Amino acid sequence: MSQLDRRNFLTASAALAASASLGRFAPAQPAAAGWAQLVAGNTAFGLDLYGQLRTDAGNLFLSPFSISAALGMTAAGARGKTLEEMTRLLHFPADAHAAFGNVIRSLNEEADPKKRGFTLSTANALWAQKGYPWRAEYKKLVSDAYSAGLFDVDFLSAPEEARGTINSWVMKETRDKIKDLLPPGSVTRDTRLVLTNAIYFKGDWQAPFEKKATKDLPFTLADGTKVEAPLMYRVGSYLYAENDAFQVLDLPYTGRRISMTVILPRKPDGLPAVEKDLTGGKLDAALKTLRYEREVHVHLPRFKVEKSFRLNEPLQALGMKSAFAGADFSGMHTGGEQLDISAVIHKAFVDVNEEGTEAAAATGVVVGTTSVAPPPMPRYFRADRPFLFLIRDNTTGSVLFLGRLTNPKA
Repeated sequence: MSQLDRRNFLTASAALAASASLGRFAPAQPAAAGWAQLVAGNTAFGLDLYGQLRTDAGNLFLSPFSISAALGMTAAGARGKTLEEMTRLLHFPADAHAAFGNVIRSLNEEADPKKRGFTLSTANALWAQKGYPWRAEYKKLVSDAYSAGLFDVDFLSAPEEARGTINSWVMKETRDKIKDLLPPGSVTRDTRLVLTNAIYFKGDWQAPFEKKATKDLPFTLADGTKVEAPLMYRVGSYLYAENDAFQVLDLPYTGRRISMTVILPRKPDGLPAVEKDLTGGKLDAALKTLRYEREVHVHLPRFKVEKSFRLNEPLQALGMKSAFAGADFSGMHTGGEQLDISAVIHKAFVDVNEEGTEAAAATGVVVGTTSVAPPPMPRYFRADRPFLFLIRDNTTGSVLFLGRLTNPKA
């Protein structure tokens, strides 16, 4: 391990798997909930980060919400230039931590999936070196605002045991979908703090696809190559929009609170242009054009995507630099050790099939020392070419998961 790695103290890891659909549609909460600016900022950050990651070839999937939550808990202990950079990167409003609390409580408001119609949960935890001089006000903030569980562990004497404990918590919170979030070597005797976020979703489509209608049909890749892929099919009523560049389809899960939004470019090689041009404002504008269509013929691939990323370089490219070297995390502790971020790791998984969707995500931050009108025309939405997709909470507006499918057979 290099001197810089030994000096650094913070590793952020995110595990994501999209898994279920939300149940009963809940009306928007009053503005007093204080989450509108936060959600807009989370979306902007998610698309900024996606913009850094999209240059990698192939399928892509991540949880902007999970990463924002983990980095939000980290930013709560930052000061000075480090805090300024993280606030700017995350597009955080002044009341970000309180707003996060409102969003988290809304997402977790009903634990019984039979009542909600879907399973959705997000959990945070703070794993702190026992006996270390952590600031009580910092621990209280992450506990109150992020509903984070507080656990004492011993990184100094048993780092591997602590890593196993944290990974077991992530597995439990993601229903075994995210395993080994923290890889070997990510937790050492120099580790002082690990902050984790886990999010899990599983739900059925409001209107499921019949398995007998699924057929292997050509899916055209960006280079014009065709592969045989299982395309699900159904005709139904959906929210739909289109323009010269792409079509947009919103597929609700049971209860209509959560939905998958698919952005389908007109041409097989059109996804890069859509990705490059997509911002939070343009996404919001596209969603506002969605209109109810009584007859939409939908072809959608059945697919699974599992990804992992090291996010150090993308985050630094977006302006979060001092957190990785010479950081000021004095809001966390009263000790004299230098704490920096050493690694930000993200893992993600999604499974889309005829019944619905399953997804899960986890993020971990490891802190160590340097140590009536005429009948409408039918619409056709044939996703037989690369597309972008989001899993959104329609109550808070949060983008829980974000990804693209370039090859369903990859």
